[in-house]
Amino acid sequence: MRLPLPTLEHACDLTVDLDPIREMGPGRAGQRRIVPIVGGSVTGPMLQGRLLNLGADWQTVFADGLAELDTRYAMETTDGATIEIVNYGLRHGPPEVLAAIMRGEEVPPDSYYMRTHARLETGDDRYAWVNRTLFLGVGARHLQQVQIRLYAIL
Repeated sequence: MRLPLPTLEHACDLTVDLDPIREMGPGRAGQRRIVPIVGGSVTGPMLQGRLLNLGADWQTVFADGLAELDTRYAMETTDGATIEIVNYGLRHGPPEVLAAIMRGEEVPPDSYYMRTHARLETGDDRYAWVNRTLFLGVGARHLQQVQIRLYAIL
């Protein structure tokens, strides 16, 4: 039996605006912190709109520098639909690269690893297809912003 190979189709680019990190202190698995999501934009061939001023990234940063990303936020499409985004991912790289990012320096996105998988959900029939689609993301972290390119897994 031959299983089909998945394909990736560019769905959209997210520019996620962030408030400053709120450090929570050590947790059971690592350093805990909350990164508020306060807005942003959504552009692309399948989805367009704006990110709403709600949501956060609830991160765990492990001793080796690995950041576990666990986000929940929402977008409003240009035609008024609300779509929830639940995005889980990992970010890691050389310590000097990660330190440069946290200082606000621009570093090449291919100098570290930032990948996510996302689930989108809506009650709006015009976008019901997002409820039945999984998404893969590649990202870049900046001081007060994250960029994520989401691909629909077909």
